[in-house]
Amino acid sequence: MPLTSEPLRKLGFLTIGLFDGADPRRGHESTLEIIELGERLGFDSAWVRHRHLQYGISSPVAVLAAASQRTSRIELGTAVIPLGWENPLRLAEDLATVDILSGGRLNPGISVGPPMHYDQVKDALYPDTADAEDFSFERVRRLLDFVRGEPATDFSGTEGFETFADRVQPHSLGLGRRLWYGGGSLRSAQWAGEHGMNFLTSSVVKAEEAQESEDFAEIQLSHVRTFRAHHPDGDRARVSQGLVVIPTDSATPEQRAKYEAYARKRTPRTATPQGPARLMFAPDLVGTSGEIAERLHAHAAFREIDEVAFALPFTFEHEDYVQILTDIATELGPALGWRPAA
Repeated sequence: MPLTSEPLRKLGFLTIGLFDGADPRRGHESTLEIIELGERLGFDSAWVRHRHLQYGISSPVAVLAAASQRTSRIELGTAVIPLGWENPLRLAEDLATVDILSGGRLNPGISVGPPMHYDQVKDALYPDTADAEDFSFERVRRLLDFVRGEPATDFSGTEGFETFADRVQPHSLGLGRRLWYGGGSLRSAQWAGEHGMNFLTSSVVKAEEAQESEDFAEIQLSHVRTFRAHHPDGDRARVSQGLVVIPTDSATPEQRAKYEAYARKRTPRTATPQGPARLMFAPDLVGTSGEIAERLHAHAAFREIDEVAFALPFTFEHEDYVQILTDIATELGPALGWRPAA
Protein backbone atom coordinates (compact mmCIF):
# COMPACT_ATOMS: atom_id res chain seq x y z
CA MET A 1 0.00 0.00 0.00
CA PRO A 2 1.52 3.41 -0.95
CA LEU A 3 2.12 5.71 1.98
CA THR A 4 1.99 9.47 2.30
CA SER A 5 5.38 11.15 2.55
CA GLU A 6 4.42 12.39 6.00
CA PRO A 7 1.97 11.06 8.60
CA LEU A 8 -1.28 12.92 9.09
CA ARG A 9 -0.43 15.88 11.31
CA LYS A 10 -3.80 17.53 12.00
CA LEU A 11 -7.15 15.73 12.22
CA GLY A 12 -10.38 17.71 12.17
CA PHE A 13 -14.05 17.21 11.37
CA LEU A 14 -16.82 19.28 9.80
CA THR A 15 -20.49 19.33 10.78
CA ILE A 16 -23.50 21.06 9.23
CA GLY A 17 -25.42 21.44 12.51
CA LEU A 18 -28.93 20.56 11.36
CA PHE A 19 -31.89 21.32 13.60
CA ASP A 20 -35.67 20.98 13.74
CA GLY A 21 -37.35 24.31 13.00
CA ALA A 22 -39.83 23.61 15.80
CA ASP A 23 -37.02 23.01 18.32
CA PRO A 24 -33.84 24.77 17.12
CA ARG A 25 -32.13 24.77 20.52
CA ARG A 26 -31.84 20.97 20.55
CA GLY A 27 -29.96 20.89 17.25
CA HIS A 28 -27.60 23.67 18.23
CA GLU A 29 -26.94 21.97 21.54
CA SER A 30 -26.16 18.74 19.70
CA THR A 31 -23.58 20.59 17.59
CA LEU A 32 -21.91 22.02 20.68
CA GLU A 33 -21.86 18.59 22.33
CA ILE A 34 -20.24 17.10 19.22
CA ILE A 35 -17.52 19.77 19.35
CA GLU A 36 -16.94 19.04 23.04
CA LEU A 37 -16.68 15.34 22.22
CA GLY A 38 -14.17 16.14 19.50
CA GLU A 39 -11.95 17.88 22.01
CA ARG A 40 -12.15 14.95 24.44
CA LEU A 41 -11.21 12.54 21.64
CA GLY A 42 -8.12 14.59 20.81
CA PHE A 43 -9.20 16.11 17.47
CA ASP A 44 -7.13 19.10 16.45
CA SER A 45 -10.02 21.06 14.96
CA ALA A 46 -13.80 21.26 14.61
CA TRP A 47 -15.41 23.09 11.70
CA VAL A 48 -19.00 24.19 11.07
CA ARG A 49 -20.79 24.84 7.80
CA HIS A 50 -23.25 27.63 7.10
CA ARG A 51 -26.84 27.31 5.90
CA HIS A 52 -28.72 30.57 5.29
CA LEU A 53 -32.54 30.39 5.26
CA GLN A 54 -32.30 26.64 5.92
CA TYR A 55 -32.45 24.42 8.99
CA GLY A 56 -28.73 24.45 9.62
CA ILE A 57 -26.23 26.82 11.20
CA SER A 58 -26.93 30.30 9.86
CA SER A 59 -24.49 32.08 12.17
CA PRO A 60 -21.32 29.97 12.45
CA VAL A 61 -19.41 32.73 14.22
CA ALA A 62 -22.03 32.88 16.99
CA VAL A 63 -22.02 29.08 17.35
CA LEU A 64 -18.23 29.03 17.60
CA ALA A 65 -18.34 31.81 20.18
CA ALA A 66 -20.44 29.47 22.31
CA ALA A 67 -18.11 26.55 21.54
CA SER A 68 -15.11 28.61 22.58
CA GLN A 69 -16.52 28.86 26.10
CA ARG A 70 -17.18 25.11 26.36
CA THR A 71 -13.76 23.97 25.10
CA SER A 72 -10.19 24.93 25.90
CA ARG A 73 -7.89 23.46 23.26
CA ILE A 74 -9.55 22.39 20.01
CA GLU A 75 -9.29 24.82 17.08
CA LEU A 76 -12.59 26.14 15.73
CA GLY A 77 -13.20 26.79 12.05
CA THR A 78 -15.82 27.82 9.51
CA ALA A 79 -16.04 25.90 6.24
CA VAL A 80 -17.05 28.20 4.85
CA ILE A 81 -18.63 31.62 5.36
CA PRO A 82 -19.88 32.89 1.97
CA LEU A 83 -18.87 36.56 1.93
CA GLY A 84 -21.73 37.45 -0.38
CA TRP A 85 -23.94 37.48 2.71
CA GLU A 86 -21.54 39.55 4.81
CA ASN A 87 -20.15 43.04 5.31
CA PRO A 88 -16.37 42.48 5.47
CA LEU A 89 -15.75 45.16 8.09
CA ARG A 90 -18.44 43.89 10.46
CA LEU A 91 -17.37 40.29 9.92
CA ALA A 92 -13.77 41.25 10.72
CA GLU A 93 -14.94 42.65 14.07
CA ASP A 94 -16.88 39.47 14.89
CA LEU A 95 -14.03 37.17 13.89
CA ALA A 96 -11.48 39.06 15.94
CA THR A 97 -13.78 39.12 18.96
CA VAL A 98 -14.37 35.36 18.87
CA ASP A 99 -10.68 34.69 18.27
CA ILE A 100 -9.79 36.64 21.40
CA LEU A 101 -12.50 34.89 23.43
CA SER A 102 -11.19 31.52 22.24
CA GLY A 103 -7.58 32.27 23.07
CA GLY A 104 -6.48 32.38 19.43
CA ARG A 105 -8.18 29.18 18.23
CA LEU A 106 -10.35 30.53 15.39
CA ASN A 107 -9.76 29.41 11.78
CA PRO A 108 -12.19 31.36 9.58
CA GLY A 109 -12.80 29.78 6.19
CA ILE A 110 -14.46 31.99 3.57
CA SER A 111 -15.48 32.04 -0.09
CA VAL A 112 -16.95 34.51 -2.57
CA GLY A 113 -19.58 34.61 -5.26
CA PRO A 114 -23.23 35.72 -5.32
CA PRO A 115 -25.42 34.33 -2.54
CA MET A 116 -27.33 31.17 -3.42
CA HIS A 117 -30.72 31.97 -5.02
CA TYR A 118 -29.64 35.61 -5.23
CA ASP A 119 -32.57 36.75 -7.38
CA GLN A 120 -34.98 35.53 -4.68
CA VAL A 121 -33.08 36.92 -1.69
CA LYS A 122 -31.41 40.12 -2.94
CA ASP A 123 -34.32 42.42 -2.06
CA ALA A 124 -34.16 41.25 1.54
CA LEU A 125 -30.37 41.19 1.75
CA TYR A 126 -29.40 44.30 -0.23
CA PRO A 127 -32.63 46.23 -0.95
CA ASP A 128 -30.83 49.39 -2.09
CA THR A 129 -27.54 48.07 -3.46
CA ALA A 130 -28.29 44.63 -4.93
CA ASP A 131 -27.07 45.50 -8.42
CA ALA A 132 -23.98 47.31 -7.15
CA GLU A 133 -22.65 44.66 -4.76
CA ASP A 134 -19.22 43.25 -5.64
CA PHE A 135 -19.00 39.48 -5.12
CA SER A 136 -15.50 39.13 -6.56
CA PHE A 137 -12.21 38.35 -4.80
CA GLU A 138 -12.08 42.06 -3.93
CA ARG A 139 -14.55 41.31 -1.14
CA VAL A 140 -12.07 38.80 0.31
CA ARG A 141 -9.22 41.27 -0.01
CA ARG A 142 -11.16 43.81 2.02
CA LEU A 143 -11.73 41.27 4.79
CA LEU A 144 -8.05 40.26 4.75
CA ASP A 145 -6.97 43.87 5.11
CA PHE A 146 -9.34 44.55 7.99
CA VAL A 147 -8.35 41.39 9.88
CA ARG A 148 -4.65 42.00 9.28
CA GLY A 149 -4.82 45.51 10.70
CA GLU A 150 -4.91 47.76 7.65
CA PRO A 151 -6.70 51.12 8.13
CA ALA A 152 -10.47 51.04 7.72
CA THR A 153 -10.86 54.83 7.92
CA ASP A 154 -8.75 57.99 7.86
CA PHE A 155 -10.21 59.15 11.17
CA SER A 156 -8.85 58.34 14.61
CA GLY A 157 -8.40 60.13 17.90
CA THR A 158 -10.53 61.49 20.72
CA GLU A 159 -13.88 63.14 20.27
CA GLY A 160 -15.39 64.28 23.53
CA PHE A 161 -15.16 61.34 25.93
CA GLU A 162 -14.84 58.72 23.15
CA THR A 163 -11.68 57.38 21.55
CA PHE A 164 -11.75 56.12 17.96
CA ALA A 165 -9.33 53.83 16.12
CA ASP A 166 -8.60 53.83 12.41
CA ARG A 167 -8.35 50.01 12.41
CA VAL A 168 -10.84 47.27 13.24
CA GLN A 169 -11.03 46.62 16.97
CA PRO A 170 -10.32 44.38 18.64
CA HIS A 171 -7.23 43.42 16.68
CA SER A 172 -6.33 39.78 17.19
CA LEU A 173 -2.67 39.25 16.43
CA GLY A 174 -2.17 36.06 14.44
CA LEU A 175 -5.72 35.74 13.12
CA GLY A 176 -4.62 37.00 9.71
CA ARG A 177 -2.41 33.92 9.34
CA ARG A 178 -5.35 31.62 10.16
CA LEU A 179 -7.67 32.73 7.36
CA TRP A 180 -8.64 29.99 4.88
CA TYR A 181 -10.12 30.17 1.42
CA GLY A 182 -12.54 27.41 0.45
CA GLY A 183 -11.93 26.85 -3.24
CA GLY A 184 -12.78 24.31 -5.91
CA SER A 185 -11.14 25.82 -9.00
CA LEU A 186 -7.66 26.58 -10.29
CA ARG A 187 -8.42 30.30 -10.22
CA SER A 188 -9.43 30.27 -6.56
CA ALA A 189 -6.42 28.13 -5.62
CA GLN A 190 -4.07 30.56 -7.34
CA TRP A 191 -5.71 33.64 -5.79
CA ALA A 192 -5.59 32.16 -2.28
CA GLY A 193 -1.92 31.35 -2.72
CA GLU A 194 -1.01 34.77 -4.06
CA HIS A 195 -2.68 36.42 -1.08
CA GLY A 196 -1.03 34.26 1.56
CA MET A 197 -4.16 32.47 2.74
CA ASN A 198 -4.53 28.82 3.74
CA PHE A 199 -6.53 26.57 1.40
CA LEU A 200 -9.57 24.40 2.12
CA THR A 201 -10.34 21.81 -0.54
CA SER A 202 -13.48 19.76 -0.07
CA SER A 203 -15.38 16.90 -1.68
CA VAL A 204 -16.45 19.19 -4.55
CA VAL A 205 -14.17 20.51 -7.30
CA LYS A 206 -14.69 22.03 -10.73
CA ALA A 207 -13.72 19.95 -13.76
CA GLU A 208 -12.52 22.80 -15.94
CA GLU A 209 -12.39 22.27 -19.68
CA ALA A 210 -8.72 23.22 -19.88
CA GLN A 211 -7.74 20.42 -17.49
CA GLU A 212 -9.11 17.57 -19.60
CA SER A 213 -9.12 15.17 -16.63
CA GLU A 214 -12.41 14.12 -15.08
CA ASP A 215 -10.72 12.24 -12.24
CA PHE A 216 -11.59 13.88 -8.92
CA ALA A 217 -8.27 13.14 -7.21
CA GLU A 218 -6.23 14.43 -10.16
CA ILE A 219 -8.25 17.65 -10.32
CA GLN A 220 -7.90 18.21 -6.59
CA LEU A 221 -4.18 17.54 -6.78
CA SER A 222 -3.82 20.21 -9.47
CA HIS A 223 -5.53 22.70 -7.14
CA VAL A 224 -3.20 21.85 -4.24
CA ARG A 225 -0.11 22.24 -6.41
CA THR A 226 -1.36 25.45 -8.03
CA PHE A 227 -2.07 26.95 -4.61
CA ARG A 228 1.39 26.11 -3.26
CA ALA A 229 3.12 27.24 -6.44
CA HIS A 230 1.73 30.73 -5.90
CA HIS A 231 2.04 30.91 -2.08
CA PRO A 232 5.00 32.61 -0.38
CA ASP A 233 5.49 29.50 1.77
CA GLY A 234 5.63 27.17 -1.23
CA ASP A 235 5.34 23.50 -0.31
CA ARG A 236 4.88 24.45 3.36
CA ALA A 237 1.66 26.35 2.65
CA ARG A 238 -1.24 24.85 4.60
CA VAL A 239 -3.89 22.81 2.79
CA SER A 240 -6.74 20.92 4.46
CA GLN A 241 -8.75 18.25 2.63
CA GLY A 242 -12.42 17.66 3.51
CA LEU A 243 -13.68 14.36 2.14
CA VAL A 244 -16.72 12.53 3.59
CA VAL A 245 -15.53 9.48 5.55
CA ILE A 246 -17.78 7.10 7.48
CA PRO A 247 -15.86 4.40 9.41
CA THR A 248 -17.93 1.44 10.54
CA ASP A 249 -15.57 -0.24 13.03
CA SER A 250 -17.95 0.08 16.02
CA ALA A 251 -21.17 0.68 14.06
CA THR A 252 -24.20 -1.53 14.64
CA PRO A 253 -25.54 -3.55 11.71
CA GLU A 254 -28.38 -1.02 11.41
CA GLN A 255 -25.93 1.88 11.27
CA ARG A 256 -23.78 0.18 8.66
CA ALA A 257 -26.82 -0.44 6.48
CA LYS A 258 -27.87 3.19 6.80
CA TYR A 259 -24.40 4.48 5.98
CA GLU A 260 -24.06 2.26 2.94
CA ALA A 261 -27.49 3.29 1.66
CA TYR A 262 -26.58 6.97 2.13
CA ALA A 263 -23.36 6.61 0.14
CA ARG A 264 -25.01 4.48 -2.54
CA LYS A 265 -27.68 7.13 -3.13
CA ARG A 266 -25.02 9.80 -3.63
CA THR A 267 -22.68 7.71 -5.81
CA PRO A 268 -24.22 8.49 -9.26
CA ARG A 269 -23.21 12.15 -9.00
CA THR A 270 -19.53 11.13 -8.72
CA ALA A 271 -19.32 9.54 -12.17
CA THR A 272 -19.27 12.62 -14.42
CA PRO A 273 -19.19 16.44 -14.12
CA GLN A 274 -22.53 17.82 -12.92
CA GLY A 275 -24.36 20.86 -14.30
CA PRO A 276 -23.12 23.91 -16.22
CA ALA A 277 -20.37 24.49 -13.63
CA ARG A 278 -19.03 20.95 -14.29
CA LEU A 279 -18.79 20.10 -10.61
CA MET A 280 -17.15 16.83 -9.62
CA PHE A 281 -18.08 15.14 -6.34
CA ALA A 282 -15.83 12.75 -4.45
CA PRO A 283 -17.30 9.39 -3.47
CA ASP A 284 -18.19 9.01 0.21
CA LEU A 285 -15.76 6.61 1.89
CA VAL A 286 -17.64 3.97 3.91
CA GLY A 287 -16.03 0.93 5.52
CA THR A 288 -13.65 -0.11 8.24
CA SER A 289 -10.90 2.30 9.14
CA GLY A 290 -8.37 -0.01 7.51
CA GLU A 291 -10.34 0.02 4.26
CA ILE A 292 -10.76 3.81 4.30
CA ALA A 293 -7.07 4.35 5.10
CA GLU A 294 -6.10 2.22 2.11
CA ARG A 295 -8.35 4.26 -0.19
CA LEU A 296 -6.96 7.53 1.17
CA HIS A 297 -3.38 6.41 0.70
CA ALA A 298 -4.25 5.72 -2.94
CA HIS A 299 -5.78 9.22 -3.34
CA ALA A 300 -3.41 11.47 -5.31
CA ALA A 301 -4.34 14.67 -3.44
CA PHE A 302 -4.35 13.08 0.01
CA ARG A 303 -0.75 11.99 -0.48
CA GLU A 304 0.32 15.65 -0.64
CA ILE A 305 -1.46 17.00 2.43
CA ASP A 306 -1.04 16.45 6.17
CA GLU A 307 -4.22 18.11 7.43
CA VAL A 308 -7.83 16.98 7.05
CA ALA A 309 -11.27 18.09 8.20
CA PHE A 310 -13.36 15.03 7.43
CA ALA A 311 -16.97 15.97 6.67
CA LEU A 312 -19.76 14.34 8.64
CA PRO A 313 -22.81 13.28 6.58
CA PHE A 314 -25.69 15.74 6.61
CA THR A 315 -28.68 13.78 7.82
CA PHE A 316 -27.59 11.34 10.52
CA GLU A 317 -28.55 11.22 14.19
CA HIS A 318 -26.50 12.46 17.15
CA GLU A 319 -25.54 8.92 18.21
CA ASP A 320 -24.32 8.20 14.66
CA TYR A 321 -21.97 11.17 14.82
CA VAL A 322 -20.68 10.01 18.19
CA GLN A 323 -19.86 6.58 16.72
CA ILE A 324 -18.27 8.03 13.57
CA LEU A 325 -16.12 10.56 15.43
CA THR A 326 -15.02 7.96 17.97
CA ASP A 327 -13.94 5.57 15.20
CA ILE A 328 -12.14 8.36 13.33
CA ALA A 329 -10.19 9.34 16.45
CA THR A 330 -9.42 5.87 17.77
CA GLU A 331 -9.08 3.83 14.56
CA LEU A 332 -8.82 5.83 11.32
CA GLY A 333 -6.59 8.63 12.58
CA PRO A 334 -3.94 6.29 13.99
CA ALA A 335 -4.09 4.22 10.76
CA LEU A 336 -3.12 7.42 8.94
CA GLY A 337 -0.21 8.12 11.30
CA TRP A 338 -2.02 10.70 13.41
CA ARG A 339 -1.62 11.07 17.15
CA PRO A 340 -4.33 12.67 19.30
CA ALA A 341 -3.66 16.00 20.95
CA ALA A 342 -2.77 15.83 24.60
